[in-house]
Amino acid sequence: MAVAADTEVGTRRLQRAIALLALLGLAALFRAGTARPLDPFLVNEPVPSKVPGFPQVAFRVRPGATGTAASGPSLCALLADTEQRRQTGLMARHDLGGYDGMVFRFPAQATSSFYMRNTPLPLSIAWFDASGRFVGSADMAPCPDRPDCPLYGPNRPYLFGLEVTQGGLKALGVGPGSSIAVGGACAGH
Repeated sequence: MAVAADTEVGTRRLQRAIALLALLGLAALFRAGTARPLDPFLVNEPVPSKVPGFPQVAFRVRPGATGTAASGPSLCALLADTEQRRQTGLMARHDLGGYDGMVFRFPAQATSSFYMRNTPLPLSIAWFDASGRFVGSADMAPCPDRPDCPLYGPNRPYLFGLEVTQGGLKALGVGPGSSIAVGGACAGH
């Protein structure tokens, strides 16, 4: 009878140990899941670019039903991912420094407008929502350094803005029905 009691106690201990290990494993799984970035498209930290003050990031455009071609391999953009970088954008620049554009990434859905104050380079901009879906676009004219520059914005919230040289959105496949994925290292930059 003593052997049966010891076996019963040992079995209960083993069951408790297994339950504890299962709980620890489940807790580790939830912890790993919460460590992901809030933005499912930006999976890697951006790396410094050739343009001082801005990192670079890869992006890819999936065209919509407009018949435009896919952007092919991932492209490379300057990344405006902080308030200071978003405020500066492409001000005082005459080119994109060899990049395909500038991606503006916001921490949450935004409704703010863009302006071209002190931006001599004519630009086109497209906005994309939190799922990466196209929200709208606009061509933006250069504006000298003055406070009354026109404002540009879509009529729906967005999470990403993509600025390219004016007229360049169609060549990337950007338009109604298109989407963008942002993240990873740029190839060849």
